[in-house]
Amino acid sequence: MENRLKEETLNAMWTAVSKYKKPFINYLNEKAKMYGDQKMQSYNFWAPIGDKNQKIEYEDAVVFILEHFNQFGNEMANFAQQAFDNGWVEAEDRPNKSAVAFCAGFPLSGESRIFMTYGDRITSVLTLAHELGYAFHNYAMKPVEGLNRQYPLSIAETASTFSELIILDAAIEKAESAEEKLFLLDEKLKRSVMNFMNIHSRFLFEKKFYEERKMGIVSSSRLNEIMKEVLDVAYGGSLDQASFYSWVWTPHYYLTKSPFYNFQYTFGYLLSLNLYAKSKENGRDFEKNYIELLRDSGSMSMEDLVMKHLEEDITSVDFWEKGIKICVQDVEDFINLIST
Repeated sequence: MENRLKEETLNAMWTAVSKYKKPFINYLNEKAKMYGDQKMQSYNFWAPIGDKNQKIEYEDAVVFILEHFNQFGNEMANFAQQAFDNGWVEAEDRPNKSAVAFCAGFPLSGESRIFMTYGDRITSVLTLAHELGYAFHNYAMKPVEGLNRQYPLSIAETASTFSELIILDAAIEKAESAEEKLFLLDEKLKRSVMNFMNIHSRFLFEKKFYEERKMGIVSSSRLNEIMKEVLDVAYGGSLDQASFYSWVWTPHYYLTKSPFYNFQYTFGYLLSLNLYAKSKENGRDFEKNYIELLRDSGSMSMEDLVMKHLEEDITSVDFWEKGIKICVQDVEDFINLIST
């Protein structure tokens, strides 16, 4: 109930993800070859490709975000401008400051505050856009009555990921060289792998754990075995030297009030991809529908919400495949670039 989501919907999403493992295995294998390995070493996964991680000043990041939010719609751009002008973003990089980013909403004032450490890199620009997405979701809920402002975890990552997609795709389109485009495509594909493979492994792990816990205590050695099994399944055997101890340091497993706090990332990622595709089709006119979807997110089931605003059935595997196919195209572009 906390996610307002049918099991049928969740199963359809994971069925689609499982069906399209091969392209992302290909991506990992090709990237591994760039490091002289046959399989992707887990410690190399986050390593950037090339030296195109150019320095981006905070002021330039603000301009870039406002420009491309404005291409999506006036309201989103005006909101972001308000957040910057009114000092709602605390992004200074200073000694001993946490690198963790978060957005806090204040329902009575209808405002939000963003805390992050800006590091002059494209990843920081994406983090800033991501947190502004959370804040925009809060802003969209402002006219809604109090109880209906509480949207479920299942959609909590949608607006943030949507905002990040706008900025990441804009950066890819503006890339001035094949090397820069490759660097950015890799950043985008890392996000796909995290959602289609890493998050999938977390879901499979937690599901298996609860099944075995019904029969008694699950030992630490057995937890390691389960983690190895699910990583092999989720990554299709394409990741080497993955940590079987990740169950120890992944905080989501210990949120006792929110079991299975994992699939929401994949749900939000794929839903945002479908929303982004719709915005490309409909242009700036889509912003009104997008805001209405966010506004209704606290008072409807996910199935009814998406049917109302996108006229799509999320219990169908076909819906989830649409978003995944966008990411498959990213893999093809990546492989074509490294082959030329």
